[in-house]
Amino acid sequence: MKRWPLITTFVLFIALCVSAAYWAMQWFKPPLRPVVAPPQAIQPAARLEAAASLFGGRPVVAVASNFQLRGVVVANNMTESVAILAVDGKPARAVSVNAEVVPGVKVAEVHTHYVLLWDNGSIRRIELPEDVKRRVKVGAPDASHRKNTTAVRIGS
Repeated sequence: MKRWPLITTFVLFIALCVSAAYWAMQWFKPPLRPVVAPPQAIQPAARLEAAASLFGGRPVVAVASNFQLRGVVVANNMTESVAILAVDGKPARAVSVNAEVVPGVKVAEVHTHYVLLWDNGSIRRIELPEDVKRRVKVGAPDASHRKNTTAVRIGS
């Protein structure tokens, strides 16, 4: 029993050392810096064309052509309408509905201010330029035109 005072003194000394170390770390620790969350990476929008093959569709192949609509001739019968298109900077040419502009690209519909192209399973809308839209005059057919055709003329 003569060892109880020695054991008690040792335990109290260890407790004093632990307490002194704790309070020393509390007083001398560096100030806290604000932590900024890492920037969120912007997710690109999902491409619907990429998911076409999931449901039995064909993947869409992008055509590197540059289509420019220069004018239209809209007929009452949609199959007789004609679009005036320039492809890749080449001279403009008249293309009727369901005719190929370039291989794999056909004219689907012709409207007064735009044309719909069927491009390997996808539809592309080609608009008339704004300056041409302002100059477009929709008029009655002349005597030289067929009875069921409405001409859309591009003013000079």
